[in-house]
Amino acid sequence: MVTARATRGRALLVAISGIDGSGKSMLASQMAELLEGRGLRPARLTLDPWHTPWPMRYDADDPGRHFYRHAFRFDELFARLIAPLRERRSVTLTLDLIRLVDDAWVPHTYDFADVDVILLEGIFLLRRDLRGRYDLAFWVECSFETALARALARNQEGQSEARLRDDYARIYFAAQRHHIALDAPAEAADGVIWNGDTISRAFARTPGR
Repeated sequence: MVTARATRGRALLVAISGIDGSGKSMLASQMAELLEGRGLRPARLTLDPWHTPWPMRYDADDPGRHFYRHAFRFDELFARLIAPLRERRSVTLTLDLIRLVDDAWVPHTYDFADVDVILLEGIFLLRRDLRGRYDLAFWVECSFETALARALARNQEGQSEARLRDDYARIYFAAQRHHIALDAPAEAADGVIWNGDTISRAFARTPGR
């Protein structure tokens, strides 16, 4: 589906979304390898560095829905990086982004040339106010139980298991359950990838069916 839609005009923008721990990054890597094998140039981008600082994305009174609304700098991401890369197929950009492990601003440089397909992976990409931005969108389906086990195993936050379980229950998964209830991302996607322990089966369909 992706290779059939790629052209030599502007770069194709593909969203890969799902809950935390669903396998979005692995799928993006697999797609990038597939595209390269067919002679196309992918640019793989992750949403993670575009978090807002912790005081902006966390609210003790309503942590889940607040995180959903305020966790990411989507406007800046699309204006400064995605739009120029999509239109010109090339971009060189240095800016400060968030390093999640210590919530510090650190300089990051993007340098892409002659890109055919942009693979953007992250949570909340299929919010109703964002989904019209993409040429194609995929949702990675995964149970919260499996996703939590993966999150505990990788522990990219560097926290204790008890703290991680609490954070995922109160903040991250609460936000993502809200997203699923509000935005129905799987129904809006062009394709759904079912991922238990491994990515095992994919199907493409018309959105809304």
